[in-house]
Amino acid sequence: MAVPKRRHSKSRTRKRRSTYYNELEPPQLMECNNCGNSKVMHRACKYCGHYRGRKVMEPSDDYMA
Repeated sequence: MAVPKRRHSKSRTRKRRSTYYNELEPPQLMECNNCGNSKVMHRACKYCGHYRGRKVMEPSDDYMA
């Protein structure tokens, strides 16, 4: 079985790991067709509970204005 001859330095390890955070993208947002608030695509609106024109859940009290 292969075993490393030398230990990788902290800077080399951190440089490799830092690319992960550079490649992350923020979630795609869109306007809710029912209430007009912004929501994450392919998810029910947290303000009104609608998804694809249907009410699929009751909105949480935390988001009620």
